Amino acid sequence: MEPDLFTAAAEERQEKEPSSSPLAVRMRPRTLDEVVGQQHLLKPGSPLRRLVGEASGPAGPSSVLLWGPPGTGKTTLAYVVSKATDARFVELSAITAGVKEVRAVIDGARRASGGYGKETVLFLDEIHRFSKAQQDSLLPAVENRWVTLIAATTENPYFSVISPLLSRSLLLTLEPLTDDDIRSLIRRALTDERGLGGAVTLPEETENHLLRIAGGDARRALTALEAAAGAALDKGEAEIGLTTLEETVDRAAVKYDRDGDQHYDVASALIKSIRGSDVDAALHYLARMIEAGEDPRFIARRLMISASEDIGLADPTALQTAVAAAQAVAMIGFPEAALTLSHATIALALAPKSNAATTAIGAALEDVRKGLAGPVPAHLRDSHYKGATKLGHGQGYVYPHDLPEGIAAQQYAPDELKDRAYYEPTRHGAEARYADAVEWTRKNLGRKRS
Repeated sequence: MEPDLFTAAAEERQEKEPSSSPLAVRMRPRTLDEVVGQQHLLKPGSPLRRLVGEASGPAGPSSVLLWGPPGTGKTTLAYVVSKATDARFVELSAITAGVKEVRAVIDGARRASGGYGKETVLFLDEIHRFSKAQQDSLLPAVENRWVTLIAATTENPYFSVISPLLSRSLLLTLEPLTDDDIRSLIRRALTDERGLGGAVTLPEETENHLLRIAGGDARRALTALEAAAGAALDKGEAEIGLTTLEETVDRAAVKYDRDGDQHYDVASALIKSIRGSDVDAALHYLARMIEAGEDPRFIARRLMISASEDIGLADPTALQTAVAAAQAVAMIGFPEAALTLSHATIALALAPKSNAATTAIGAALEDVRKGLAGPVPAHLRDSHYKGATKLGHGQGYVYPHDLPEGIAAQQYAPDELKDRAYYEPTRHGAEARYADAVEWTRKNLGRKRS
């Protein structure tokens, strides 16, 4: 609700004693120009710019739904609007508020508009926690613009917000903050008087570990920074060492350089462990990559390659599993993506193994590169265009579906390769049935082994 005497006193204390508020609160941007990240939402004329009073002409500001992961700035943007707008600003949380509180805000908004010509901006956090009936109570106020709504949610609004409210608001999607975004926030907090005011420094090694801990969450990064800074100052140290940060957040730094040898060495160890069917070792290397903040899409790509390179037709479902994992990872991201990557890694490590598909294409490519690529047999050439018959194209071709067994004993490969065998299936897992099929088809094609 609107600030009361106690809220005002608390805010006054925060201004006089900055340390009474968490670092993440003290470092909230005061203007939209100070916001880090989300620049796609802050262009001139954007809904958020209009909400802070940059609107002009007969069109008023629109209600907005802010959708994004935790720590991406939903509450921060609402805070900036509250400080910058001339409108009356009211804040509610769907965790504690209900229809009664919503109606009280709406009644107050109508009185302020009719009596004083004052517009009202309502910030509603966690709107996905509101029931359908509770969300319905907002509709008249939003539709008639008695309030301009800023609603925040971490869940897909197409599933968690009623359609009438969606249609009356603009949906703004917040993107995960990048490492550079978080780094900028950390460095600002270290030097800004509202933050740590230069009391401590942060070496690059410690900063990199802090970025991995943050996982794209600005609030988490600043909370960890404040705790580590306090621990360093208690020790009489002017620098936040890596050991201090590890002790403070109870999370060891993983030696892993995403652009160096560790990146490739650990990825190689993951794939070789899968190839060797050591599921426990594979999970260890997967955990190291996840904990170090490796791009989950990179891990998923390596698993897709492994499914064909090392498993192939010994388990035809391995590639399906790996591709499904890659698609899921792209949709959900960390931390939940760790579950999907674990699922796929275990399936691939325990699958029967065969590199027959790998060696088959390798052998075929080697022959082609040697120049063994004679002309396509005349009976296999395209005969669908005018004049093809006169050239002898398609003549003598036997249509396999016309035969009882569905296989036609005719030459398919060029003359130089007519008896070449590239695919040599194993008897591992499901590939055993492919081995039987290859043996039978080659015999019925009249092929000789070479």
